[in-house]
Amino acid sequence: MNGFSNSMVALSTVCVVLPLVIALVSLYPIRKFAERLGLLDRPGGHSSHTVPTPLGGGLGIYLGIMGTFAMASITVMIVHASPPLRAQLPESWTMHLEGALSRLGSLWGLLACGSFLVGLGLWDDRRGLSPWVRLIAQFAMAAIVVYGLDIAMTAYISVAWLTKLLSVVWIVAVINSFNMLDNMDGLSSGVAAIIAASMAVVMLQTPHPGTTSPQLLVAMLLWVICGSLLGFLWHNAPPAKIFMGDGGSYLVGFLIAVAMLMATYSSGDAPRPHAVLAPLCVMAVPLYDMTTVIWIRLRQGRSPFVGDKSHFSHRLVDLGLSRRQAVATIHLVTATCGLAAMLLIGVTVGQACLVIGIVACMLLLVIILESTQW
Repeated sequence: MNGFSNSMVALSTVCVVLPLVIALVSLYPIRKFAERLGLLDRPGGHSSHTVPTPLGGGLGIYLGIMGTFAMASITVMIVHASPPLRAQLPESWTMHLEGALSRLGSLWGLLACGSFLVGLGLWDDRRGLSPWVRLIAQFAMAAIVVYGLDIAMTAYISVAWLTKLLSVVWIVAVINSFNMLDNMDGLSSGVAAIIAASMAVVMLQTPHPGTTSPQLLVAMLLWVICGSLLGFLWHNAPPAKIFMGDGGSYLVGFLIAVAMLMATYSSGDAPRPHAVLAPLCVMAVPLYDMTTVIWIRLRQGRSPFVGDKSHFSHRLVDLGLSRRQAVATIHLVTATCGLAAMLLIGVTVGQACLVIGIVACMLLLVIILESTQW
């Protein structure tokens, strides 16, 4: 068991460090040529920065993810074709080889949809797109994943069409929650990195039903996302040298949403249907921000699609926090929700009620503290 744990730690480390390095390094030339590519965010409107800042940070995140999975896919095929090489690797790695090889088609189908969303976001950053065009494209990619790749939630609902419909709505909601959250330096990327890392730990703790093997593919996908985001954060930490842009937020939200659908949350001898709430728990902050922003805009008779400064982070600043303090506060609340999600998968129903109650009380406290600004 100790050897297995050590090998999983080593594999997880590689899945974080490799995309981190690729994203970090690739963003230097992207920053340099962003203006020539038409990816420059100028001050004005609802933007709070005071100097022109490159967009296109999502390209670095994209390259980190795609580069890592390209190398991983080639490695899997080479190792599978070479028994002598396979014999040199830890058994805890090679035991997953056949499963990884069988999932490569679905993985690259998923990454193809993500690539389309990156392109859509970059075009939106450069030229601007109608909100309805963005939504239609997001729903189309979500539908391809759910109906084409057959990736959908298992929420103890026996009505197949309903779970598939909810899965499509879930993907689009998560994409837009991260897009809306991208309004301060280091905010959306930091929150996404915390969520990805938290859910990766959950996947390594939750075996496939009927086995003792962790959900390695989903965990590695989440670690790769986390690593790419950490590489981007090097450039996006205040004062930001580059922004994520729509291309990055669409990709990150899409992959995190789908990873959560790919996962199985309840396994083992004791059924724990409450474990399916882990994604909602860890996503509490982005979903809270999106819900309250839409509610505020509609209440004030404005379009929910037009950006403004009514976000959770802006409301914290209005309460007297600095921008860095507001970002740190949101990161801390997200980390608390992530810890709660880790606990949720291994407790009884009664204990799960306590965990969910803690998260609910924390969010209620936030609501009370900031309600004067609504």
